[in-house]
Amino acid sequence: MSAPVPVPGGRYVVLDVETQRGFNEVDRKKLHLLKVSVACAYDSGADSYFSFEEREMLKFEELLKTADLLVGFNIQDFDLEVLAPYLVTPVKSLPVFDILVEFEKIRGHRISLQSVAQATLGASKSGSGWDAIKLYREGRMDELKKYCLDDVRLTKEIFEHGVRNGKISFISNRDYQAHEVPVRWENAVQEARERKKDTSVFPTSLF
Repeated sequence: MSAPVPVPGGRYVVLDVETQRGFNEVDRKKLHLLKVSVACAYDSGADSYFSFEEREMLKFEELLKTADLLVGFNIQDFDLEVLAPYLVTPVKSLPVFDILVEFEKIRGHRISLQSVAQATLGASKSGSGWDAIKLYREGRMDELKKYCLDDVRLTKEIFEHGVRNGKISFISNRDYQAHEVPVRWENAVQEARERKKDTSVFPTSLF
């Protein structure tokens, strides 16, 4: 395993969440109803990967609280909304750096994790969100955790590539070519850290 890339602000945790349900079952405005099947993370402080089942969300929250920065791909509008009912910490107070949000600021459109992983790393996702739901419903938790951890690894490597090289790439669904995107993430990282506020407020469960 390669050593963590030094990031302004210190310790970072890369996270990804898989769900029990799909958008064919739940209103997109009520993401919390998707419910967590597993949550996985990479912790740069320990230089290790971890996985947590739904019953272990308090333990997962303890890991999140150790981070100076939480990194993910589409976590601001998806993963954290799914996680919110499980956490004592208000998700709006977490120091979040979302690769998809930062990409959209530069390019003006959204992309998939797959398109960035292929172009930036020469790697691919090991499945889809629908595959993850099927694995959960079939009780194949070890395979589900592996899938989720694979997404965490890809996200981590994309983040570290951007920090180290000042650029990432994606494959366009218009011309199917790889396009390079210069990134300067230092300011966004600092802004995310400054959003970390008092976390003593207890939320009301959404279930």
